[in-house]
Amino acid sequence: MALRLWNTLTRRKEAFEPIDSANVRMYACGPTVYDLAHIGNARPVIVFDVLFRLLRVLYGADHVTYVRNITDIEDKIITRAKERGISIRDLTEKTAAQFHADIAELGVLEPTVEPRATDNVAGMIDLIGRLIERDHAYAADGHVLFHVPSMPEYGALGRRSLEDMQAGARVEVAPYKRDAMDFVLWKPSNSDEPGWDSPWGYGRPGWHIECSAMSLRYLGETFDIHAGGIDLVFPHHENELAQSCCALDVPRMANYWLHNGFLQVEGQKMSKSLGNFTTINDLLAEAPGEALRLTMLTTHYRQPINWTAEGVREARRALESWRQHVGDHMASEAPAEVVEALKDDLNTPRAIAALHEFRREAARGDNEAAGKLKAGAGLLGLLQVPQADWDAWRPRDHAVDESQVASLIEARNAARAAKDWGEADRIRDELTALGIVLKDGPEGTTWDLAG
Repeated sequence: MALRLWNTLTRRKEAFEPIDSANVRMYACGPTVYDLAHIGNARPVIVFDVLFRLLRVLYGADHVTYVRNITDIEDKIITRAKERGISIRDLTEKTAAQFHADIAELGVLEPTVEPRATDNVAGMIDLIGRLIERDHAYAADGHVLFHVPSMPEYGALGRRSLEDMQAGARVEVAPYKRDAMDFVLWKPSNSDEPGWDSPWGYGRPGWHIECSAMSLRYLGETFDIHAGGIDLVFPHHENELAQSCCALDVPRMANYWLHNGFLQVEGQKMSKSLGNFTTINDLLAEAPGEALRLTMLTTHYRQPINWTAEGVREARRALESWRQHVGDHMASEAPAEVVEALKDDLNTPRAIAALHEFRREAARGDNEAAGKLKAGAGLLGLLQVPQADWDAWRPRDHAVDESQVASLIEARNAARAAKDWGEADRIRDELTALGIVLKDGPEGTTWDLAG
């Protein structure tokens, strides 16, 4: 089966046909580095890392170019730096470094190119100039704005009514706008704000033009895949598409637009007001990165995901079980069952089901299945942490609840007495996930901390 992807632009699953199979090109919107990345930010990073891995298998590692940008100039960054009384560079460097450290623990590969917005302002100024020359943009009161009515096809990606788009864009009322929907390409900067000289005065770019310039520089006028979270469809991706197509006079910016679904935490929308706002770094203090990664992949990327502590525990138990059976076995290539699942619009739940089946076969002594388990998990970015590091992992400020341990050991003993070996093994895995090593002896079961 050919790779098939759900295209937001056409609202259907389509066979993927790259523009150039010798250089498959993908762009994903990266972080705005004003604060630590939260668990919702991790979803597109993990999902499109899986797509990057799959494309490398299908077309060859040297024939895939993956660009994931860093937005290091934006109004939120300016505001946060002022709040903390530090320079913008200090804020963005520290935040970007933490982002890289966090996603590395999630098993995310480095992209081919990771451009920063501040290194590409010249390209943004050039694109804005082209838009003005083509009567798709205009300068007014120190600003430059894209004139939405100049593009009849505007709104094709999000497929929203004018009223919905106005509400979704939180349209700013400004006297210099020709139309309420017109959006900023360039804005003036005060003396205490970062800025660059331009034909329209000292200022800085709007958010949307940044990605248009960076994708153009590294991937060309039209490339294969543009990816990001569903929240970016409008206005960010809609505006990117409009800017690029109008400035470059091309029918499409990208041929396939992929978007992952929203994330909830324990059944609720994540927000600071609800007290469930969780950063990647917070979760890495409580569970290994591979457990977080597997948790994210158990739900299909286009579906909403409900992030739960129990889901993370289940993922860790699954990984413990897989590790018990892979040993030193290795298949020469990723198994067809996993590859075919991923070729069906990144069907990671189906791929994970195949891995569970390999584990069952490996438990019966099938060495080939053990190799498939290891190679298939590797394609998903799992089972990559050395066993010694996995065994040595501890939660930060790890405190053992001895009553919980005693209760679980009692439950395990009861299961063993009833010859319910599956339940006994499950409880042992749960204790292992808590960093507990059991020792069964003539005088009963004792425990100690692992490592």
